[in-house]
Amino acid sequence: MVPGLPLPPEIQLAQRLAGNEQVTRDRALRKLRNYIVNRSQRPTGCFTPEEMLKIWKGLFYCLWMQDKLLQQEELGRTISQLVHAFQTTESQHLFMRAFWQTMIREWVGIDRLRLDKFYLLMRLVLRESLTTVKTRGWEERQIEQLLELLTTEVLNPDRQAPNGVKSHFLEIFLEELTTVGAAELTADQNLQFIDPFCQIAAHTKDSLVLHKITRCILEAIVEQAPLAIEDLMNELDTQSGEDEESDGGEESSEDEQDLQDTPPSADSAHRAGPEADKEQVLDDEENAGPVLQFDYEAIANRLFELASRQSTPSQNRKRLYRVIQKLRILAGGTFPDDDVPEKAYNKLLEGRRERKKKNRLSTLQPQNEKGGSETEASGTDLSPGMKRSRSKDEKTGQREPPRKRKKAGAKGAGAQQPARKRKQPLQSEK
Repeated sequence: MVPGLPLPPEIQLAQRLAGNEQVTRDRALRKLRNYIVNRSQRPTGCFTPEEMLKIWKGLFYCLWMQDKLLQQEELGRTISQLVHAFQTTESQHLFMRAFWQTMIREWVGIDRLRLDKFYLLMRLVLRESLTTVKTRGWEERQIEQLLELLTTEVLNPDRQAPNGVKSHFLEIFLEELTTVGAAELTADQNLQFIDPFCQIAAHTKDSLVLHKITRCILEAIVEQAPLAIEDLMNELDTQSGEDEESDGGEESSEDEQDLQDTPPSADSAHRAGPEADKEQVLDDEENAGPVLQFDYEAIANRLFELASRQSTPSQNRKRLYRVIQKLRILAGGTFPDDDVPEKAYNKLLEGRRERKKKNRLSTLQPQNEKGGSETEASGTDLSPGMKRSRSKDEKTGQREPPRKRKKAGAKGAGAQQPARKRKQPLQSEK
């Protein structure tokens, strides 16, 4: 750098993005967006990889300096949506590539308290990356380029990405693909999205990558099968309902008029209360939105083609064969495990009900301790033998040790039952 010359715009913006004052960082972020838009419109306004890495270093520390939770989420969305300010696909890919390279380089220095904000940033950037493909109509070439970028930067062993980056990326990929494209993608397109991960699972020597791909992508597809089938049936019912409405529109309008003139009954008024609201909330929770559709037989055939190769390691082959068996059973029209639909469908509801039960017990327990008698409070943690000995103490008014009470009980009740039977409850107390 020649002394006396002004710094390049990328370095100036990066320094301001990492400033101590939030006003300075917000202003620099707005200027960066305008700078990207203006430069992208020039014929020779392409960024270099070095310039993009400098920009991302400033963005990284801009989020680093943000401590408030709500502002962290807002800042993460603003940073991730910068990808749409670029006008060409090449510049967008350069922006995304520089992001993953920055995360891999800076991951070791992130402390435990700041991990959540960067986990969120990875999720948001991946979501916006998939959105860029969605805006171009899910073109096959666009999908291939994005998947090549992601797998090369994150899962390529030559990059030496930290386990935290690889693990979180594989955990959120299918979730974000569902969020962005579940309502539009076909089964063939979804197979194209997961095919690179199938190839990596067949030849990788990284046990973490093999486990995460199998568990978070392949087995997740099997677990979501009940929801996918239900989503498909609901879509078919909706289409048939629209056809019926178009055929009998006049009749339905007359029926609606009759229903409006009819006063509500007592039963309907009784049901329209808190219980009806709770049922509506549960129905909304169960209908979580569209689910990705897959051709299970096509996935099984593709996995078998990859796993049956001689170059596939034995542990990878065994792991993939188990998934192939589940997919083929699922393609035959039956679920591979009776518990899979129950787990996939009621997972959220069961967790919520357990939390409600725990909260209810925690609120009732202090009341019992305050409102109950002393004998009930003292007898809750005692064995049956201890309860009987305590009740005898209250009657006689004596507070002797258990051993002395055993001798006295053996003498006083020797005519009614043997002494050996009297010793049993007292020995259990020890």
